[in-house]
Amino acid sequence: MDESAEPPREDARPAPALVLLVGLPGAGKTTLARRLAAADGLLRLTPDDWHLPLFGTSLRAEGRRDLLEGLMITTALRALRLGTGVVLDFGLWSRDERSALRALAAGAGARCRVVHLPVELDVQLERIERRRAEAVGETFPMTRADVVGWRRRFEEPDEDELAGRALPAPPPGWATWAGWAADRWPTLEVDGP
Repeated sequence: MDESAEPPREDARPAPALVLLVGLPGAGKTTLARRLAAADGLLRLTPDDWHLPLFGTSLRAEGRRDLLEGLMITTALRALRLGTGVVLDFGLWSRDERSALRALAAGAGARCRVVHLPVELDVQLERIERRRAEAVGETFPMTRADVVGWRRRFEEPDEDELAGRALPAPPPGWATWAGWAADRWPTLEVDGP
């Protein structure tokens, strides 16, 4: 028996989870994020809640959205290290974004779950219009052309992502997912391993 190994902690709890909500506008991400946060005691991080009061309805806000998301991811990683689960309500349209966040969660000692919320175009457009009418000033302007273009750019998660299987290698030019993530979200701070 290895006497140098630490005995199991009596208060051993399962590792906290990072839940990544993946989907386009109108897919139901924020509704689900609120439900998960309330039911499971997760910290809910939704960039739109901060973006609109800080930057108005400009979707990208001259790159400031990426800065805001980086700060939120840093907060998520700190919460995970403290044992608090987090739900990120970001959309996460690209496989690379999701892979980077899965790697960062593992580095913070957390489990990661990818939840995809698919939505048909007609349902999506109806939800966007209803939200715009019911929450004046609390949503972004989106045209049908915007939505159709976004649907073309969206990378649906595959079975490996949804099942939490092994991560792909970082994109060419990047040694680690943390390095890629720090470039994608310039305000990201990766503490610890």
